[in-house]
Amino acid sequence: MEPTDKPIGIFDSGLGGLTVARAIAKELPSESIIYIGDTKRCPYGPRDQAEVRLFVRQVGAWLESRDVKAVVIACNTATAAGLDVLQRSLEVPVMGVIEPGARAAIQATRSRRVGVLATQGTVDSGSYVRAIGMLDAGVRVTQAAAPALVEIVEDELVSGAHLHEDWMSDKAIFDTPAIRAATRAAAAPLLGRGIDTVVLGCTHFPLLAPEVRSALGDGVRIVSSAEETSAELRATLDRRGDLAPAGVDPAYRFATTSDDITEFAVAGSFIFGHPLDSIEHVDLEDLEALTDCVGTGEGE
Repeated sequence: MEPTDKPIGIFDSGLGGLTVARAIAKELPSESIIYIGDTKRCPYGPRDQAEVRLFVRQVGAWLESRDVKAVVIACNTATAAGLDVLQRSLEVPVMGVIEPGARAAIQATRSRRVGVLATQGTVDSGSYVRAIGMLDAGVRVTQAAAPALVEIVEDELVSGAHLHEDWMSDKAIFDTPAIRAATRAAAAPLLGRGIDTVVLGCTHFPLLAPEVRSALGDGVRIVSSAEETSAELRATLDRRGDLAPAGVDPAYRFATTSDDITEFAVAGSFIFGHPLDSIEHVDLEDLEALTDCVGTGEGE
């Protein structure tokens, strides 16, 4: 298979990374996509970094076995824990969502004070602080861990209460008193610090963007890394001569470690904005067996 014909591999700990997949499908409408959500082990945020690195290696090896031409880690926690490992382990370009998000935040801020709303794992890693500091050492960064918001999104999606809607069109889907209260509590550490730009440091959080905006107040810009990641992916494939020709009809394939494929299909279609017609169940045992198929990426 020619590189231009190969799919782009995308993965996340669950459903949230489909916000990135959606942006990539919009930016690169001729590109085929293979997406895998490690839903059975979601969320990654509270887990030990070494454990997440292991998961990243396993899922990366699975995507490599599907002959992808690039891999996008559509998960901030997984990017923080394992981007460097996977970049050294795979033969194809591997990109995460943290550096694109950091770049977008620096471009957006005027006060040079940026907030990061993320999972506990991403906050503890300090990845956004480092990424923003490397791009502009004068920008001050305040982080806030919001682990409850990941579970809120996953639980709300699998409940099926709003799955007839399109979250991109209906901005009030997650507008409930309980979710508003949880979002206000999560965003509280970012208030009163002169912050004018907040990075949504988890790919689940764009689904809560209206609630986050309300919690932060007027004048605070919300930055999601999805569009910036899509643009960076386009540039990378273009430089390598690997872009699919315009007008090609793409194939979208999906996989999940969840035991409930129907649940994943319905919730995933809701986020991706396109029916998830081709879904494969992946056993955790099969992923674990792939661990030795890639090197550790450490010290190599």
